[in-house]
Amino acid sequence: MSFETIRLRLNARPFQPFRIVTSSGESYEVRHPEMAIVTKTEIVVALPDADGIPTRLQLVATLHVTALEPLNTAGAA
Repeated sequence: MSFETIRLRLNARPFQPFRIVTSSGESYEVRHPEMAIVTKTEIVVALPDADGIPTRLQLVATLHVTALEPLNTAGAA
């Protein structure tokens, strides 16, 4: 997937949370635009712990992103 498509999703207003799905079947949730940074070749995703606080980073090659799926946020506080 192109970095531009991912960048547009991150910069959309209002922001809509989404899931990054990779060719290996892994997925990463982006619930806030500040939880990911996209470059031409990679996405850096901040992964939160159970309290929602980022505790580690995951590098994802844009070449291996197969889908951006909207997250169901209905009923979220």
